[in-house]
Amino acid sequence: MNIIVTGSIAYDYLMQFPGKFTDNFVPEQMHQVSLSFLVDEMTKHWGGVAANIAYSMALLGMRPKLMGTAGRDFPEYRRRLDEVGVDTSTVKQIDEVFTASFFCTTDQENNQIASFYAGAMGLAGDYTLADAYNGKPEMVIVSPNDPAAMTNLTQECRDRDIPFIYDPSQQVPRLTGDELARDMQGAHALIVNAYEADVITKKTGMSLIEINNMVDILVITQGPRGCHIYQNGDLSKVEAFPTDERIEPTGVGDAFRAGFIYGMMSGWSLELAAKVGSLAATYVLEQIGTQSHHYTIDEFIARFRTQYDDEGVLDAMKTPNSTA
Repeated sequence: MNIIVTGSIAYDYLMQFPGKFTDNFVPEQMHQVSLSFLVDEMTKHWGGVAANIAYSMALLGMRPKLMGTAGRDFPEYRRRLDEVGVDTSTVKQIDEVFTASFFCTTDQENNQIASFYAGAMGLAGDYTLADAYNGKPEMVIVSPNDPAAMTNLTQECRDRDIPFIYDPSQQVPRLTGDELARDMQGAHALIVNAYEADVITKKTGMSLIEINNMVDILVITQGPRGCHIYQNGDLSKVEAFPTDERIEPTGVGDAFRAGFIYGMMSGWSLELAAKVGSLAATYVLEQIGTQSHHYTIDEFIARFRTQYDDEGVLDAMKTPNSTA
């Protein structure tokens, strides 16, 4: 599979707050919020949406090309991704700046408050697919990035007739309704979570069915409730893979995308692809850090079959997928 994953490459600083954010919100004072949360711990992890997606793709046996901009502190990260099986030849290192950084605090109910420093990502707007890769990929994932880069990449895909998946996620608050509608136009799939989907419908003024009419597939993740898949106006619901270990949700959606895209690109049913994505996501949920999880293909298939009967389809995963 010749897939390019574009988007953010970052370091994650994850913190845990031993209470509930909502206990500290005063409705009458929401117009002048001034809060500071004393956290119990902080850990630093490899991150960035595109890098997270590519990492889980590599665990599943794929060899995706990671495309994005990183700073002078990227060499160690590059070596690690290369060792896992991610092709980082399409990452542009800019030595004048540092790699982007994500600062996220999670409370007892898995609610999150986060900030993101763009760093090298802010210079991604002029980095094109044609610059990064001398060829035509089978699929491009346009995940959160500098907004100008996301717009340019989706337009480049349309101009060159390259199938793409639009994943605006963390950039939904930043983008206008017109920008979201423009950039999703013609996408093979749009993948967002339930909250983001609600924001998109409000910003664009479109219903979910109208949005589905602009893309081939609309996937809305629902957290512990699984996901909803819209195709040709029809809705399918897939439950989340069960687990008793819900440790930290950061990066769960990125791993879901990796598994879902694997299944979709393999020609499996969208429901089976979503179940594979759900298990991939569960591995992240059970760890702290977006790239702390590990498994072999045999372990993944065996665990999948504790819940689902894939009728032998997943045996195909034992034959490694590679990109040109």
